[in-house]
Amino acid sequence: MTDAAPALHSSPMVGIGKGRVLAGLLGRGILESRTPWMQECEAQAQGLHMVYSLLDFSDRGWGDDELGAALDAVQRVGFAGVNVTFPFKQAIVPLLDELSPQAAAIGAVNTVAFRDGRRIGYNTDVTGFAHAFGDRMGGEKLDRVLQLGCGGAGSATAHALLSLNGVAHLVLTDTDPARAEALRAQLTAAYGEGRASVAPDAAQAAASVDGIVNATPIGMAKFPGMPIAAQALQPHHWVSEIIYFPLETALLKTAKALGCRTMTGRGMAVGQAVDAFRIFTGLTPDRQRMWDSFSKFEQDAN
Repeated sequence: MTDAAPALHSSPMVGIGKGRVLAGLLGRGILESRTPWMQECEAQAQGLHMVYSLLDFSDRGWGDDELGAALDAVQRVGFAGVNVTFPFKQAIVPLLDELSPQAAAIGAVNTVAFRDGRRIGYNTDVTGFAHAFGDRMGGEKLDRVLQLGCGGAGSATAHALLSLNGVAHLVLTDTDPARAEALRAQLTAAYGEGRASVAPDAAQAAASVDGIVNATPIGMAKFPGMPIAAQALQPHHWVSEIIYFPLETALLKTAKALGCRTMTGRGMAVGQAVDAFRIFTGLTPDRQRMWDSFSKFEQDAN
C-alpha cells in the first residue's frame, strides 16, 4: 500500500455502534460521486451519523493490485461495508468470503458488507437498474437491444434486462471479445439459447436494434467521449446510460438531439444506493428521500 493508506488506520470511528456508521466507495475516477451525499443524508434522516469516504485509486496513486490491501484497511478500522465500482466489480470477488445468490450468479459485486469478521458480497446494481429502467422505459420496444460493455456493471445490466425488464434478445459488444463471449455464455446458461449474442462491431449491430444501453465507463468525467459512433444512433432508438457523473453524457446529448428517448444513470444510482444503505445499516431507507437528495445535489452543483 502507498503512504496514503495508513491514514485509514487513524480513524476513531467504528462501523456500527452508538449511532455511527463508516462506509465508502472503492474505484477509479469517483471523486464526483453523489453516493456519499445520498448515504449520509439518509443516515442523518434516520438518526445515524455516517461518514462515507471516497477511496479513489487514481487520486491516491494506488495500483489495481492494492485492492486487497485497501479492503483489509477499511475492514480493520471498522467500516460497516463498502460500495465497489469500476474497475473492481469482478476483481473483488476472489477477496470475499461469501456471495449473495444474485452476486454469485452474475459474477460481480458492487457492495461488500463486513459481518463478524467475514466479507459478504452483494450486487445491488441489478435491482437498481431494473427498477429505474422499468420506471423510465416502460412501453418501449424491447425485441432486440444492444449493450455496450460486458464488465461488472454490464453483467448486472444484462441480467436485469433479460430477467426483469423483458428484453427478448440482447446483443453484446465489448473491447475485449473474450469478455463479451464469457457473458454471453453465462446469460445463455441462465436464460436459454437465443437470448444473447455477441457482435464484433457495435455500430453495425446498432442498425438492427430497438435500443442501446451503455454499460462502459466511456462518458464519465474521467473517461470522456462516446462509446459508439454518433452516426450509429437513429431517431427510433431509445438510449440508456448507467453513468451519472456527468448526468448527461455525450451519448445522451447526441441521442436527445436526434429525438431519441433517453434514460440517465440517476435511477440506477439511487436504486443501488437504497439497497446498499439497507445492507450497511440494517434499516429500511426512504427511496423518495434518497432520490430527492440526489436531485438536490445536482441543483446545488449547478
